[in-house]
Amino acid sequence: MTRRNANDMNSTWLTAREAAEQFGISVLTLYDWLTQSDAGEFVIRGHPTTIHYLQGGRKDQGRIRMNEAANHRLLSLMTVTPRGVKTRKPKQQRLIHQHITTTPGRPDD
Repeated sequence: MTRRNANDMNSTWLTAREAAEQFGISVLTLYDWLTQSDAGEFVIRGHPTTIHYLQGGRKDQGRIRMNEAANHRLLSLMTVTPRGVKTRKPKQQRLIHQHITTTPGRPDD
């Protein structure tokens, strides 16, 4: 569904269901995210994040609409880039008797 805004003539507005489908989550989880965002507690990958959305109707009890660009912004914040594999030190060979700190032999040698 495309709705036009006076401020942004090229924006595409998604319903809550369409937005949730893009994230791969349920609509209830999206509503939970919006509640956390309103309270300032929504965090993506360690960074506090705000979700921008419209809620129309009388006393803000109407349907929720999210800008498609805002959805792409949130998806980009969730994107994980793989890190290189850390090189490990080679495993040191353990001695059979770890409690012995000197070389075995006769004391007079």
